[in-house]
Amino acid sequence: MPILRDFSPSTLTAGFIACMVGLTSGITLVFEAARNLGANDAEITSWVWALCVGMAGLIIVSSLRYRAPVMIAFSAPGAAVLATLPPGAFTLAQAIGAFMIGGVLAAIVGYSGLFEQVMNRIPLPLVGALLAGVLARFVVSGFADAKTSPGLVVVTTLVYLALRRFQPRYAVIGVLVVGVAMSMLAHSLQTDMLQWALARPVFTAPTFAFSAMMGIALPVFIVTMAGQNLPGVAVIRSTDYRIPVSKVIGSTGVATVLLAPFGGYSFNLSAVTAAICMEPAAHEDASRRYTASLANGGLYLIAGLFGTSITAALRAFPTELVHIVAALALLPTIGNSLVVATADTSNREPAILTFVVTLSGVTLLGIGSPFWGLCAGAVAMAISSVRTRRRSPSA
Repeated sequence: MPILRDFSPSTLTAGFIACMVGLTSGITLVFEAARNLGANDAEITSWVWALCVGMAGLIIVSSLRYRAPVMIAFSAPGAAVLATLPPGAFTLAQAIGAFMIGGVLAAIVGYSGLFEQVMNRIPLPLVGALLAGVLARFVVSGFADAKTSPGLVVVTTLVYLALRRFQPRYAVIGVLVVGVAMSMLAHSLQTDMLQWALARPVFTAPTFAFSAMMGIALPVFIVTMAGQNLPGVAVIRSTDYRIPVSKVIGSTGVATVLLAPFGGYSFNLSAVTAAICMEPAAHEDASRRYTASLANGGLYLIAGLFGTSITAALRAFPTELVHIVAALALLPTIGNSLVVATADTSNREPAILTFVVTLSGVTLLGIGSPFWGLCAGAVAMAISSVRTRRRSPSA
């Protein structure tokens, strides 16, 4: 078969690395998000199943259709939004309904071709500040664990910094390996929790609430579209692949609607794992790199089918290890977001206001801090714009 001939050791390796990076850099956030919404162990396993199977299906179908490495991920920033919601603010059923609304929005802006137009209406400094504020809460909690596990935090951070300097694609994996080794030496791994079993999807009937739409659907939609899809599009364009972005984004919305009742809260274009599978290291022939994404999708499918095992394995890790891995994995995204937020000096104060309000975790009228952070920044930007116009010579 022509497809089998297109595979090579390098594309298989790229697909494996992308899978490891994709899971280790974000799955812990999914656990935190699901627990924060009141999900039990069976429902958390279902989330893993839905996300992995959804990513696998989208990646494999799109890559085969377009003969290009189309890479899809679940929204790590979206999971961070969910995990920072006040406990008990929303029921799991309300969250499921909000996920479905977010999926409908993604399908509309994708298939209609309005993606670029919608995102252009949200100033980039505010988008960067919003994303940085959401993720910074996790980074802070990760390093706060130095109070109880200083050695783990210090060593994993040093390993991360060294690998980011010399082997950046292996940084998160290296941190995880070192962290697991240290946990084993400290006898803090709960190996009695390990098991090997097929995942069982759990259906949760959605309910729809206005507060959940404003506090969950819109913030997750915004940070996913701006913080995940935009970088994903940039990677595609930088590698000169002819991928119909609007159709792919539309398909992620459809997948979200279908899988949301099982925990598939949000899918989007990937940037980090896409770069791994699209770069020359995956294969010198650009037309054969789509097999790297096929390998990646196959591994996600296996991970989804055995979601119970992944859930148990990750729950066996000490909480401090889970937190510091997530914190270090999010550092590059936060750094890039802060650069975007503060690069324009004329909008720096509105961006900082968005950042601190989002970071505060304030909840008003049942709506979370990401929404209010964006509102605060937009008002500050509008006031600053009026002041600037009045002071201009032409005013």
